[in-house]
Amino acid sequence: MVDSAVKIRLGLFFLLGFWASVAEAQVDSLFIQKGTASYYGRKFHGKRTFSGEVFSMDSLTAAHKRLPMGTLVRVINQKNDLAVVVRINDRLPSYSKRQIDISRAAATRIEMIQDGLAKVRIEAVDLKELDRLVEYYSDKEHPGLRIRPYYQGIEILKRELNLNLVHYTPDCIKIFPSDFQLVKN
Repeated sequence: MVDSAVKIRLGLFFLLGFWASVAEAQVDSLFIQKGTASYYGRKFHGKRTFSGEVFSMDSLTAAHKRLPMGTLVRVINQKNDLAVVVRINDRLPSYSKRQIDISRAAATRIEMIQDGLAKVRIEAVDLKELDRLVEYYSDKEHPGLRIRPYYQGIEILKRELNLNLVHYTPDCIKIFPSDFQLVKN
């Protein structure tokens, strides 16, 4: 016989594992792109961006090749796992080898100033932003970007499978009309 404390521990173990897998699936679904990030600062400070805004190196903004203006993304430095949320307000040239160019303030937050470049992971900030991107790209090409809808799973609170015919209930079987015929293809 299994002790009740052991049952509780096992239950908690499986419950925490389930929650962790759901969280991991959601985080993975937010992933958009991996690549190299650079930053820009003084040289562009006060100049107009692609969106028409005036660039400030102290703002949390970024330039990207394809993401729509106003998109909020999380940029994660893969070297140290530090993250910053930036708003896309500028364009990188299509020939650039970098995936994103972030402001100096954003680069400071993920500690990439000294290196100048960083390997990063780019994610949508939440499922609402991801849905907005899916809709935006529904009729457009998006090479190099992973944009796909996220379908949230359904949590089943109680599962039972009873194979004993003792608990058979006739109301769970659909009775077809007498004129019903099964047709084989």
